[in-house]
Amino acid sequence: MSDSERWYSERLGMASTLVRWGHYGTPVLVLPTAGGDPWEIERQGVVAACGDLLAAGRVKLYSCDSVAGRAMIEGWGTTRQRMALLDAFHQYVRWEVVPAIRADSGADVPLVTAGASIGAFNALALLCRFPDAVASAVCMSGTYDLQPLYGGDFSDELYFSSPLHFLPGLDGPQLTQLRQRFAVLASGEGAWENVGASWRIGEVLGAKGVPNRVDSWGPEWEHDWPTWRRMLPTYLDELA
Repeated sequence: MSDSERWYSERLGMASTLVRWGHYGTPVLVLPTAGGDPWEIERQGVVAACGDLLAAGRVKLYSCDSVAGRAMIEGWGTTRQRMALLDAFHQYVRWEVVPAIRADSGADVPLVTAGASIGAFNALALLCRFPDAVASAVCMSGTYDLQPLYGGDFSDELYFSSPLHFLPGLDGPQLTQLRQRFAVLASGEGAWENVGASWRIGEVLGAKGVPNRVDSWGPEWEHDWPTWRRMLPTYLDELA
């Protein structure tokens, strides 16, 4: 059974929803796929797949709207506006969703981010941009270069939202803290999967000394919910 909270976000310019499952344990923010909503992981059986971890009080799952992802696939506004919304979405998570999760959890502790497909991109981006707030990321079947999805266009907002682009030049306290964090980059090699994307971003992370692991699940695992239902509890059992 889930609980939800809804508020108007000035950063997004629209109302947003945060949903929670569980009552105790490590807070885990699951970012939706591009067209998803906060209840997507419940409809797709991911919450049920994490049932043992929830029942044992090891994790609390949270999810929010996929605002920037929906804007991208539905073509809201101009390309530049959609790229700016991606940056605004990350800021919204850091400065609105994270405080809401901390208030609900009663603890000021770094959380785990997770997601599949575009959700994996956002999970990793939040870890890399805000290592003060995120301890680790579970990135499943990720797409890490979004420039082709914006028609090949590029902007400062996309640069600073994309670890593939900003990490090579990152230095200072943010990088120092990021080197104390961890990302798992998991992918199948079946239909619609691209494990090469995980290897590529893993090399970028490794070149900056950021701990990460690329896990290939093999050709029997496709880019679809049965894969992610198996992956997420497997990795949360390791990290929570």
